[in-house]
Amino acid sequence: MDAEFNGTFINLGGFIEMDKYRYLYFVIFLTLYIIILCTNGTILCLIWIHRDLHEPMYIFIAALSFNSLLFSTAFYPKLFIDVLSQKQIISHSACLFQYHLYYSLGISDFLLLSAMAYDRYVSICKPLHYPTIMGKRTVIVLLSLAWLLPACELAVATVVSSQQKLCDFTTKGIFCNNTFFKLHCVKSKFLDIYGLLIMINAVVVPVMFIFFTYIKIFIITYHSCVEVRKKAAETCLPHLMVLFIFLCLVLFDVIIARMELHIPKGVQLIMTLQILVYSPLFNPIIYGVKMKEIWKHIKRLFCLVNKII
Repeated sequence: MDAEFNGTFINLGGFIEMDKYRYLYFVIFLTLYIIILCTNGTILCLIWIHRDLHEPMYIFIAALSFNSLLFSTAFYPKLFIDVLSQKQIISHSACLFQYHLYYSLGISDFLLLSAMAYDRYVSICKPLHYPTIMGKRTVIVLLSLAWLLPACELAVATVVSSQQKLCDFTTKGIFCNNTFFKLHCVKSKFLDIYGLLIMINAVVVPVMFIFFTYIKIFIITYHSCVEVRKKAAETCLPHLMVLFIFLCLVLFDVIIARMELHIPKGVQLIMTLQILVYSPLFNPIIYGVKMKEIWKHIKRLFCLVNKII
């Protein structure tokens, strides 16, 4: 591969024995993508169709499913092309675009989880003021901030990174994340500091806020009746499960992209695949099974499908 070609394209070197497992990769990725589309699409459509689900909590769940669809569509089609191609490459501009989508959508998930925590806090701790506080305008503002704020924050890092000269053209991943920065000729202190600030702003602060709201919810429900505790558990437990998954994914990303560790290629591939699978695949399953109202509509859908068949 000549220098001119290298200057435009980047090799994705995270795959293992591509010639041997090419079609296995394709079948796995295609199956996962179809399941992700079906599960998230089902949750999204059910919430869109049924008016009894047009409440802030379910709207935020629909936003998470929509985020998962965007995230998966940004990466899986490219993976299909890569595993069926002789060379796993991506253009410099497309790599930057993937990087921007990867982190902006990831941060959006954390902000949406924070909005859901606030919604649960108001619903359980201030039920009389809930209709006033969590009105349509509040929901629109929270959704807008969840998508626009991360996009603007990551735009700065993306633009700065695009100006950096590349001295290496092979990344260890199967898509572009922070490992892309290791290809730069000179390590950017600005990107390191700015990335740390984004991490604090996008992960640490939302997680602290979520823990604070749930501590308040726990205190209120502890002194309440059994019915209140049961209702709080039904709506809050899925949220905490999803938050735990996101924290695991952040840990994986930090280990893979930030820490200078000599991780075996196979382990790194498995950890990267978990980032692509966990959130988009398990979020709709968790909310579909654990959220009573959504599960009710899913069972009705299954019954309707069985009657048609």
